[in-house]
Amino acid sequence: MLYTLSPSPLGELLLAGPAPGTLAVLAAPGGAAVRRPEPDWTRDDAAFADAVRQLDGYFCGALRGFDLRLEPRGTAFRRRVWAALDRVPYGTTVSYAGLAELAGLPRGSARAVGGAVGANPLLVVRPCHRVVGAAGTLTGFAAGLEAKRRLLAVEGLAGAPPAR
Repeated sequence: MLYTLSPSPLGELLLAGPAPGTLAVLAAPGGAAVRRPEPDWTRDDAAFADAVRQLDGYFCGALRGFDLRLEPRGTAFRRRVWAALDRVPYGTTVSYAGLAELAGLPRGSARAVGGAVGANPLLVVRPCHRVVGAAGTLTGFAAGLEAKRRLLAVEGLAGAPPAR
């Protein structure tokens, strides 16, 4: 696995993947699930130069979507939910029940959908920060709620935006 570290408004990001230009992990510091490079990983800053460039563009407000090769590991259910996350537009939010509907799942599966969202290994580029509680409240985020607020602010959403 290749990796690089990149500064960001959220702190130092960890980008990792099995091949140059392929992301399997994008993690931010903070929260309960801090990721670090594994001892057998190889640092290769050039392998993720395009991803870092796109992230820089996103954080400065010049980029609204990512064009990256993603290769996260997860169950079929999680991949289905993550694919639905990819369809939540920049600058909008969705509730867990709304995300379940986007994934073609019953609204009653919101709790299971929340588990899949919480397991998202590709923060920022797979926009789990756009998922909010049913009343529009900010709920869990792997890098912590302050990081979630910052990402929503980058997208022009302040405080606890209403969910659709």
